[in-house]
Amino acid sequence: MTTPDEPSASDAPAPAQKSSWMAFATMGMTVASCVALGVILGIWADSQLHTAPIFLFVGLLLGCAVAATSVVSQIRRFL
Repeated sequence: MTTPDEPSASDAPAPAQKSSWMAFATMGMTVASCVALGVILGIWADSQLHTAPIFLFVGLLLGCAVAATSVVSQIRRFL
């Protein structure tokens, strides 16, 4: 018999459930970091070349493209 302070085996998430949660968290962090990096690099390039907001939009589009490509490759692992 278990005491109330000890977690029982039924309370622990299943391994498949934990891995799917981690996969979605990884995808979300990948999208956020790719888009943020693209925007930051675009802002930096605009400040150096005095071409605002051209490189901001270029960085945003490139960040979105890289994020989509990365998420698609992560999804293909599960198919």
